[in-house]
Amino acid sequence: MNILGISCFYHDSAACLVRDGKIIAAAQEERFSRLKHDSNFPAGAAGWCLKQGGVSGQALDYVVFYDKPLIKFERLIETYLSYAPGGIKQFMLSMPLWLKQKLWIPEIIRQKLDYQGEVLFCGHHESHAASAFYPSMFKQAAFLTLDGVGEWETASFGVGRDNDLELQDYLNFPHSLGLLYSAFTYYTGFRVNSGEYKLMGLAPYGEPRYKDLILKELLDLKADGSFKLNMKYFGYAHTLKMTNHRFDRLFNQPARQPETQITRHYMDVAASVQSVTEEIMLRMARHVSRITKEDNLCLAGGVALNCVGVGKILRQGIFKKIWVQPASGDAGGALGSALLVWHKYLGQKREGDGVKDSMQGSFLGPAYSDEEIESFLKTGNLPFIKLEVSSLPETVARLIQEGNVVGWFQGRMEFGPRALGARSILADPRNPQMQSKLNLKIKFRESFRPFAPTVLLEEADKWFELEGESPYMLIVTQVKAEKSIVDKEPLPAACGFDKLKMKRSLIPAVTHVDNSARIQTIQREVNPLYYDMIREFFKQTGCPLVINTSFNVRGEPLVCTPQDAFTCFMRTDMDYLVMGNYLLDKRLQDCRGKDEPRQIALELD
Repeated sequence: MNILGISCFYHDSAACLVRDGKIIAAAQEERFSRLKHDSNFPAGAAGWCLKQGGVSGQALDYVVFYDKPLIKFERLIETYLSYAPGGIKQFMLSMPLWLKQKLWIPEIIRQKLDYQGEVLFCGHHESHAASAFYPSMFKQAAFLTLDGVGEWETASFGVGRDNDLELQDYLNFPHSLGLLYSAFTYYTGFRVNSGEYKLMGLAPYGEPRYKDLILKELLDLKADGSFKLNMKYFGYAHTLKMTNHRFDRLFNQPARQPETQITRHYMDVAASVQSVTEEIMLRMARHVSRITKEDNLCLAGGVALNCVGVGKILRQGIFKKIWVQPASGDAGGALGSALLVWHKYLGQKREGDGVKDSMQGSFLGPAYSDEEIESFLKTGNLPFIKLEVSSLPETVARLIQEGNVVGWFQGRMEFGPRALGARSILADPRNPQMQSKLNLKIKFRESFRPFAPTVLLEEADKWFELEGESPYMLIVTQVKAEKSIVDKEPLPAACGFDKLKMKRSLIPAVTHVDNSARIQTIQREVNPLYYDMIREFFKQTGCPLVINTSFNVRGEPLVCTPQDAFTCFMRTDMDYLVMGNYLLDKRLQDCRGKDEPRQIALELD
């Protein structure tokens, strides 16, 4: 039985094909359209999923949409009426899109997919919960979903047992942790629905000076983690802005204009809202534990990508184990809704060994064979060397330890926002200049942004304060004290971006200014080639980890095709590109334009 899940029309559109309970394919539309956070109908992603599964739209058994548009439309109408006449501008802007598109989803699906069957709809947070619990390794677990807003719900929790999901309680709009965090994302000058990572990365440079002010004026927080926002400070319910002039007056400064200097004030604001967010997440987790009495927790929704908060829940020992859906945002709703139909609507049992999850490392997107890659290289007359599979890990490891930045394009593309060793940029974490180089010359982004490491699972606990694994780069933890460096000449009262100049550990390029790191652990069975390369790097250097950042530049989605990878490679100061078994040297690319495609013998000895 083939079930296609669809999420779209808000942000991060995606499609997922599930066959007899197994995830066959999943991808975000942005990877095909090349529009970051593309919200359009995922025609490219859905078409690829069907092709990967060898099935036509007509042959699908079910298509399921990840939320219920009519209930969401009801919420919008009620909200606009409650703020009338203040919300008239936003009402007039949003209604044409609803009347022309969002209220006609079954018709759009049938037209775009050539599908004539039944179109099902799931609750938004039900889709998140399904994406969290069903692919997890747990036979039974609590779930907690946190995001901006679905139909009415902004958070929910409950219990998953075998193939059943029971939602036990929820928080409703406009009181939303996701929207609170997005409001501060807007106030600090970053883009809502994409800049939240930047706010989280900025927080350690400041001090939580405004935490008490936020808890006093902006929200009424209860012991169970529920809260009510003071809506007089926010504009998102009825205007085109997240915050208003009262919010600016409360913090004594207006919202920062994008791309302007980030002052200490905005660093402190970021630190403050991050601290409040962590407090809310911890209180919610404790409440869920008390009510459900479950040992394990599954997380999804955009706020679940706040890996600092997730790391704190884990370290508090509230639950024995935590599993976070790697595509926790709206894209993951496509996957969750398809699994929900299979398990709950159709009553099919879950398979699995209770040890491994069913996400297949989140490598659920397109892959390209060596034949396809070589055809691309020869068609473009691009100089390359073809490596033997046996020599590739050692060669790439040596290039990295020599200080080179390597683009890594291997196997099936990742589903979700993180590069996990299929579409990655790799570098040496021991190099103290590498963070600045990668940010400014490769990624073209803010200099304060941290980078994450991929570490061999069996070596992780020797370098980081981590018990267990973190396969999807969704947990932040501390670097081990014995791997830290006490700066013999610390900067006097270092604050703000001056903290970047301080020595912190033996792996400075992946150690954030608070001595933390957002880590990915790797096992050979999940990604053998990537594991072998890091293992070779460990043999050569004594360091069992590499920098792993997403293969893209600022403002663009992760690369998908060989053409995407080569274009990104040439636009940046990357030194080498590895696609399949083919190695490209940036210095030799001026050989393009010769009459014959040439395989260049690189000097690698």
